Amino acid sequence: MRTYISSKPRKQRAIHYKGSINLKRKMLGAPLSDRLREKYGVKTVQVKEGDSVRICRGDFSGIDGKIIEVNSQKNSLLIEGITRENVSGATIRVPTHASKVVVTNLNLNDKWRKKKLERKT
Repeated sequence: MRTYISSKPRKQRAIHYKGSINLKRKMLGAPLSDRLREKYGVKTVQVKEGDSVRICRGDFSGIDGKIIEVNSQKNSLLIEGITRENVSGATIRVPTHASKVVVTNLNLNDKWRKKKLERKT
């Protein structure tokens, strides 16, 4: 049962900023590619480390990479190969929001995640 869904924008913003980590984690979902959508019968899935994604929006659009880290507190993903230089010249990873990517390949090492996807097909 999803208790965090509301049609009121005020409540959505409140959960986005003040919600517990487990609710924020559930909100970090990304759409599946057309091939995976047909295979599993699901439109979106929670992102995990090891999933391959393609960035669809922003400066890095069109780039493919694997998810290195999922930060549910900041609602962001760190993707392999997405870096920039900061002012001091050091290379840093650029955080990306989950809604700006499309999952192209799933990490099915987790048996519960695999079961959940197979149950929906």
